[in-house]
Amino acid sequence: MGGVTAASLPPILLVLGDEELLATRAVTEAVAKVRSVDPDVDVREYQAGSLTVGEIAEMLSPSLFGGRRVLVLRAGQDARKDLATALLAYAKNPDPDVQLVVLHLGGAKGKAFADGLKAAGATVVPAMKLKGHRDRVAFVRDEIRRSGGKCTEDAAEALIAAVGGDLRDLAAACSQLIADTDGRIGADTVARYYRGRVEVTGFTVADATMIGDVPGALEALRWALHVGVDPVPIADALADGVRTVARVAAAGRGDPYQLASTLGMPAWKIKNAQQRARGWTPEGLVEAMRAAAECNAAVKGGADDRAYALEKAVFSVAAARRGGAR
Repeated sequence: MGGVTAASLPPILLVLGDEELLATRAVTEAVAKVRSVDPDVDVREYQAGSLTVGEIAEMLSPSLFGGRRVLVLRAGQDARKDLATALLAYAKNPDPDVQLVVLHLGGAKGKAFADGLKAAGATVVPAMKLKGHRDRVAFVRDEIRRSGGKCTEDAAEALIAAVGGDLRDLAAACSQLIADTDGRIGADTVARYYRGRVEVTGFTVADATMIGDVPGALEALRWALHVGVDPVPIADALADGVRTVARVAAAGRGDPYQLASTLGMPAWKIKNAQQRARGWTPEGLVEAMRAAAECNAAVKGGADDRAYALEKAVFSVAAARRGGAR
């Protein structure tokens, strides 16, 4: 909060708009600024619609005990006429030890109150919902910049494509990217980070491993562990992936729908396994089953480093596919 002084705090802040994230953030930042000047500040929040003129007069009157106060008035558009009149009269000569923060949706309701606060010199913080795609791109880039990073325009576009347009989701994604990278964010960073990541499960890891895509399997594995997927189902999925390919390969190249009843598994699973079986030898599958069983025993037996056991299994299974050699 470098450079914040008592004199630089605006006595009246009008947070104007219907985007909850931006409005909430404006209040949080306003309170943090006052706290940096006076750590013991008294912060109170009220709903404008249920507040009386008597209560507001009491809150705005000079305190017997001194000290700073922040009064946050939510849903300012709901303020009754007499309350709005009293607040506009106060706004002409505000108390320097009080910061009044009024949140207002910015629509037609209560417009005269918002306009009156502006006319009285309130500092306006815009918090309108972002209308178009360009606004969201600017939001993402600004969000990264605020955290000390740099974000190209195409990276912002890629992030919106991966996460969607909700500002809360975008803000969370930006802080995650900043935490996990060096802060220089290009489209390639976003692509690497979000490639199929929303639904990473043990099966994603197993599928990549069975086709020999070691980088893809390791990336999926690390992400799954990072977001809290339990190691046990990942080990199970890997073992299941190997077993399924082995059973389907042994059954020959039949029609998935005819094999479904013989093998007792759904046709889609057989079809997938037939594709994954390409490039495997019977010896390689035996080796892969051994590696998957070892991994399962380590993960379920409480190995010290379950992540390492899973990574080792990915390498071993992929090596078995290349020719049974470890």
